[in-house]
Amino acid sequence: MRIDSVCTYCGVGCDIYAEVENNRIESIKADPKGIVSRGKLCVKGKYGFDFVHSPNRLPKAKIKYSFLMKNLLYLPKEIKKEIDKLSPKEGYVYPSLDLAYKIAAWKLKQIKDNYGGFAHASIGGARTSCESGYIFQKFTRKVINSPHIDNCARVCHAPSLKGMRAVIGEGAATNPFDDIEKAEFLVLIGANMTEAHPIAAARVVNSVNRGVKLAVFDIREIALFKIASYKAVLPYESNLLFLNMLAYVILQEELYDKSFIERRCEGFEEYKEEILKDPFANPDFFKKIKGYEYLSDLIREVAREYASKKSMIMWGLGVTENIDGSYAVSAICNLALLTGNIGKEGAGLMPLRGQNNVQGACDMGCLPYYDPDYEKPFIEGLKTPDIIKAIEREEIKSLYVMGEDIAHIHPNQNRIHKALEKLELLIVNELFDNEITKYADIVFGVKSAYEKEGVYVNAERRLHLSKPLVKNDLPDDWEVISGIGRLLREDFVYESSKEVWEEVRNKVSKRFKGASYEKLEENISRGLQWPVFEEDTPILHKERFRTADGKGHFKYKRYFLRGMVKELLEGDLKTFYLSTGRVISLYNNNAQTKESKKLLSRYEHDLLFVSKDDEEFFKDRKSVVLISRYGRSAPLKIKITSALKKGTLFTTFHHPQSKINYLFGDDADELTKTACFKSLKVFVE
Repeated sequence: MRIDSVCTYCGVGCDIYAEVENNRIESIKADPKGIVSRGKLCVKGKYGFDFVHSPNRLPKAKIKYSFLMKNLLYLPKEIKKEIDKLSPKEGYVYPSLDLAYKIAAWKLKQIKDNYGGFAHASIGGARTSCESGYIFQKFTRKVINSPHIDNCARVCHAPSLKGMRAVIGEGAATNPFDDIEKAEFLVLIGANMTEAHPIAAARVVNSVNRGVKLAVFDIREIALFKIASYKAVLPYESNLLFLNMLAYVILQEELYDKSFIERRCEGFEEYKEEILKDPFANPDFFKKIKGYEYLSDLIREVAREYASKKSMIMWGLGVTENIDGSYAVSAICNLALLTGNIGKEGAGLMPLRGQNNVQGACDMGCLPYYDPDYEKPFIEGLKTPDIIKAIEREEIKSLYVMGEDIAHIHPNQNRIHKALEKLELLIVNELFDNEITKYADIVFGVKSAYEKEGVYVNAERRLHLSKPLVKNDLPDDWEVISGIGRLLREDFVYESSKEVWEEVRNKVSKRFKGASYEKLEENISRGLQWPVFEEDTPILHKERFRTADGKGHFKYKRYFLRGMVKELLEGDLKTFYLSTGRVISLYNNNAQTKESKKLLSRYEHDLLFVSKDDEEFFKDRKSVVLISRYGRSAPLKIKITSALKKGTLFTTFHHPQSKINYLFGDDADELTKTACFKSLKVFVE
């Protein structure tokens, strides 16, 4: 039997169909009619479904026996009676869902009564449906009365949201993926698309094959360098420096679109004055940087191409996961305003989202500074790093984590692990045991994306209605939250995902008003791009920007000299600089992909990639330990590569036993606190 749905992995959101027999997925293939996948899938989409049938799936609920014993004196008598019937096994009891809901609700109420609603925080939502994300933030804000709600955008694209909204009023992709093939010039910066977004990368390859020029910039040579007309390895954390230089050339050579700026922009003269007097914006600065002198002329060539053609800029975490990530995104938006490369087919801005529903989670209000539909909340909550600090100070006593392994994928793991031990209550919704469930008092096993109905929003704002491929009797995330919530507030009752979605359409009306389940079902292979009313909206900002006055607002931020660029300017690098990223076969914390032998066998260990220019330093070493001022990694096997410049290192973070994120600390984007995963000084032991 064939069932249509959407891929559960990255933010590309490929249209798929599954062949299912006897309630078991036999194969997954790309929908040949699919607008996104176009009959192609990456290795994860094609083979990464084994997790659905894994014997390691979590049961409906389990509770730490030690947690129950610690709270035994205070538990209501009726709950105690039910607990007495349970036998602990390996430190857990396995209650009915109803009993687990009662225990969770009782403890949450106790904490709220003793310390107030602000003593609770919630993190997650980007790995599940919009319906569950919406219920999660509503539960946190309306049932517990806490403003502290966040999701994994904090470690990826929060700077894209911040930087884009500052300039053009909306923090989402301006164009569909199809427009990559309608552009006349493509710029890719800080994103290894063939590994992290392979089906979107296929569009780039198609464009180049038909004669479109591609410019690629990264901290190492990536696969797309092979087909790029312009390419360069940038020093670590120099994106803002580089982007401001592109704008400098466009302004200095008067390549900007005067008519567009006059009609649709504000702040141009101030921006122009600031940038032309900034010594760090002049591309000649790179003539002083040993090994990077060629960038001075290359920047001028790329700026001229970008300004003279219908152009699109794509970027990823190589831009956002830096100290000035938000400012760099604003700088990208400035380039689009300068040249009029926005609001039309084949020209625009494309942040490459990582999680399958990180766009949707943000749309739903799973952010401390936005309610659903990006409305301003009554009280702004804490961002994830500040939640951890508040736990340390014993101000936050309970934490609910939904599908986000903060004990693995977030920075400063030494701090996080110590903080988690201080909580009075940690509730986790998950598919499998992982690093975060080790600390959880109550764990709910839930449906995966392939077992439930719900809406997911991909990186191009495209809503897909995901249909269940197989059935199981685990609850959906929203069902768990509703099950707990209705015990704390009588009107917090939902009976179906469709009922939740109808409320979403009302609350997020500026984006989803016209996107009914029926309409999404009719467009199962195409999806609908928000905002959706009578029709959907593939291209944003055609007539006006989504700012208060409808104008684009230039925002300039100077680069400040630091890190690798500063060391190169002063002479040679004094130590190594590390960056991290993904490989195509595994996904983030590897919870799902480790259950597929075909995928895991391709990359069984995190490797440390070392520059060929540093081969002498690493000779006779099979593995090394990296040390930063925050922590140590586990021993990492070495692989020599010509893709890296001297003094730079690269590794992945998929395997928790590698302890990569123990190396990273509090260094972060100053506006959003997104961790600086793309540049870290390390010592080699």
